[in-house]
Amino acid sequence: MSQNIELGQLKKVYFIGIGGIGMSALARFFHAHDIKVSGYDKTRTDLTIALENQGIGVHYEDKIDFIPENIDLVIYTPAIPKDHLGYNEIIRRQLPMMKRAAVLGLISRAKKTVAIAGTHGKTTTSSMATYFIREGGIDATGFLGGIAKNFDNNYIEGNSEWVVVEADEYDRSFLQLSPDIAMLMSVDADHLDIYGSDDEVKKSYIDFIKKIKEGGYLIHHHQIDLVQKSDYPEIQFISFGINEGDVRATNIHVENGNFVFDIEGLFGNTQGWIISQPGLHNIQNALAAYCAAKILKIGDEKLKKAVASFLGIKRRFEYHYKSEHTIYIDDYAHHPTELNAAISAAKMMYPDKKITGIFQPHLFSRTRDFATGFAAALDNLDQIILLDIYPAREIPIENVSSSTIFDLIKNSNKILTTKELLLPILSNVFHEGVLLTMGAGDIDTKIIEISNMLKSRNL
Repeated sequence: MSQNIELGQLKKVYFIGIGGIGMSALARFFHAHDIKVSGYDKTRTDLTIALENQGIGVHYEDKIDFIPENIDLVIYTPAIPKDHLGYNEIIRRQLPMMKRAAVLGLISRAKKTVAIAGTHGKTTTSSMATYFIREGGIDATGFLGGIAKNFDNNYIEGNSEWVVVEADEYDRSFLQLSPDIAMLMSVDADHLDIYGSDDEVKKSYIDFIKKIKEGGYLIHHHQIDLVQKSDYPEIQFISFGINEGDVRATNIHVENGNFVFDIEGLFGNTQGWIISQPGLHNIQNALAAYCAAKILKIGDEKLKKAVASFLGIKRRFEYHYKSEHTIYIDDYAHHPTELNAAISAAKMMYPDKKITGIFQPHLFSRTRDFATGFAAALDNLDQIILLDIYPAREIPIENVSSSTIFDLIKNSNKILTTKELLLPILSNVFHEGVLLTMGAGDIDTKIIEISNMLKSRNL
């Protein structure tokens, strides 16, 4: 029944898991198109409060009484447990149901699509691409996996034929898309609870490449070589990188706390590009978004202004406290590669300061699969505070805990504790320097407390 859904005929849509970053963007899309939207989520958060403030009904108890009548479509996330009462009631009523990814695929098929995929960099790059394209004069719609500060939103309504979407590899969701322009930022192994092996992860990215429309483009990091270009004569490959690739950033240096660089290659050679986002990885993200904008014929003058004025994403190297002696930054990093990027950026920006990192591992399976990588990344810190695992959708796995990582960390300046005991411990061991909280769980609920503690102690 869900296969016959026509978006233009929908009048009432219900979400199971409406507070997720991708789900809430879809909820905003339907609400913006005058469709009645309501939904369930387990926890009241800033995202769900924002939905409520827009007039979208959200309930937090798993009771079937809250499910409205006359629903045209139910949109659900695969993270919902199969014993969820609302989920099973929807099945019992035989209502049309679709996963978030399938709905996003339906929306994007009616538009020309820029889709950003990869283990890391999706959210920042999709936000950059949306912002660069819109600043270039094309009123693109954006479905983002984070709150872009330039828009203060994860959904940006546009009236042009172009839509920018974050292509999520979890549960192979991105295979619902058929992009005109695809980006592949990285293909590191992740979500092995779903895929089982690194080879299966890479196969899914190859399948994503096969979804690119004839005459389309694949913008990819220069080190990614999953396929032979000669096997795909119908699409154009454009590689990017630092000093390498078809489009490359060169002459990178820091001026007044910003990165300054030149761009060389396929779209010409230009100098003096400025970006305020820290880390070499953000220059590469900007290069990928720049390539998409150049394909759409946006000029360098507009693009330079857009790159320089991009404000970043909430929870991506986000500053929360600054003083003469102390800087507090929060980051969503939850994979070893992302931890390395965040820690490297902090060391690059503040080479003379001690770096203290607080890390909350996300998922038992990810901890099991990448414990060695996590430990190696955390060893780049001067001081390490490791919290308990945030389980999210998982039940505990035998013999897997934060100790699995902790025991592999070589740096003796390390502490293993709980989120509840974090503040008193932090008060005792942190005195100045850079403080970096990292993780995709609920570590962000401690941001205000940590910031207030630093202010109260005049650190």
